[in-house]
Amino acid sequence: MDLAFTPEEQKFREDMRAWVRENLPQDIAHKVHNALHLTREDHQRWAKILGRKGWLASGWPKEFGGPGWTAVQKHLFEEECALAGAPRVIPFGPVMVAPVIMAFGSPEQQKRFLPGIASGEVWWSQGYSEPGSGSDLASLKTRAERKGDKYIVNGQKTWTTLAQHGEWIFCLVRTSNEGKPQTGISFLLIDMKSPGVTVRPIIMLDGGHEVNEVFFDNVEVPAANLIGEENKGWTYAKHLLSHERTNIADVNRAKRELERLKRIAKAEGVYEDTRFRDEIAKLEVDIVALEMLVLRVLSAEKSGKNPLDIAGLLKIKGSEIQQRYTELMMLAAGPYSLPYIKEAMEAGWQGDYVGAAHCAPLAATYFNYRKTTIYGGSNEVQRNIVAQTVLG
Repeated sequence: MDLAFTPEEQKFREDMRAWVRENLPQDIAHKVHNALHLTREDHQRWAKILGRKGWLASGWPKEFGGPGWTAVQKHLFEEECALAGAPRVIPFGPVMVAPVIMAFGSPEQQKRFLPGIASGEVWWSQGYSEPGSGSDLASLKTRAERKGDKYIVNGQKTWTTLAQHGEWIFCLVRTSNEGKPQTGISFLLIDMKSPGVTVRPIIMLDGGHEVNEVFFDNVEVPAANLIGEENKGWTYAKHLLSHERTNIADVNRAKRELERLKRIAKAEGVYEDTRFRDEIAKLEVDIVALEMLVLRVLSAEKSGKNPLDIAGLLKIKGSEIQQRYTELMMLAAGPYSLPYIKEAMEAGWQGDYVGAAHCAPLAATYFNYRKTTIYGGSNEVQRNIVAQTVLG
C-alpha cells in the first residue's frame, strides 16, 4: 500500500488549486469559511460552474459524462475545493443516485437522468427514512402498487434533507410483503412536481429549514421510472449507502474546519492554553488518521480491491470528528458562543454581535451536528455491521 502521491498527482493537485482559486466565487467562499447561511442559489451557482467543466460528476467514468479521474485525483480535487471554501456538493444526485443509475439503470434511464445531474441543473432528494424506519430501513412502509404502466405510491418519508428545493426524489418503496422485509423493496424515481406529492418543513431548534417530511398521496409514477428489477431495490440501496457513508466521512471539510478552529482559538485567546491545545492536537491526529483510512480505501480501489466493507468505519470516525470540532469551537468562545441571533447567520448583516462575529454560528452548528452520528445509519448500528463484516 503506497500512500505517497506521485509527481503526476502532485501536478494535478496544483492545477486543481489554481482552477478553484480562479473560478470559486469569493462571496460563496466567504460564507463557507465563516459558517454563514448558503442559499439554494449559492449551491446551484457552484454546481453549474463545476458542471460546465464536467467536474460536478468528479467520480464518474468518461462514458457517462465524467472526467474519468482516478479515485486519488477525485480525492485531491475535493480536498482543494474544501480548503478553498467551496460548498460541499449536494450529494443526492451526483454522488448517490447517479452511481445506482449507472450500475442498474437502463440505457434509456441513463440518457434521460444523468445529463441533468452532471450539469447541476436538476436538484435531487433522497427518500429513504420514514417514521419508525431509520437505521432499520428495511421496515419501511411506503407502498407502490403496480397498475398497468404506472405505480401508485402512498406513504411518507421523513428527515428529507433540502427537499424544499428538490425537483426529483429517489425512493425506496414496498412492492411486496412476501418473504423477508428486504426482498419486497423497489427503487423508484419520482418527479416531485407530480400531483399528490407534499413537502412539509421540519423546523429545527435553531429555526433553520434543512429537513422535511414528504407525503405521497396516490402519486402516479411511470413504471419506466423503476430502477432495475422490482423487489431488488435493497441491493441497489446497499450500493448507494456505501457511497453515502464514505461521503459522510468528509475528511476534507474536517481539515478546513480544523484551521477555522485554530483561528477561533487564537482570536479568543485560548490557543496558548496547553490543555486546550492538547485537545486541538488530539483532534488533528484523528483527522490525519481518518485521512490515512480514506487513502487506504483509495489505494484499494486503485489496485482493484473492494474497499466498501469499511465504509461504516469511515462514517463512524468522520461523524465523531465533526462533532468534536464543533464542540471545541464552542469551548474556545465560551459564553459568547451561546446567544443565537438567526439574522447574524446571513452574509452582510449589520447588527450587533454578542462577542466576535465568528461566535454567531457556533451554537447552532454544535446542536445541528448532533445529527451526524445518527443519519446515514446510526453509529451504534454501524459498529455492529463493522463487527460482523470486517472483524468477523
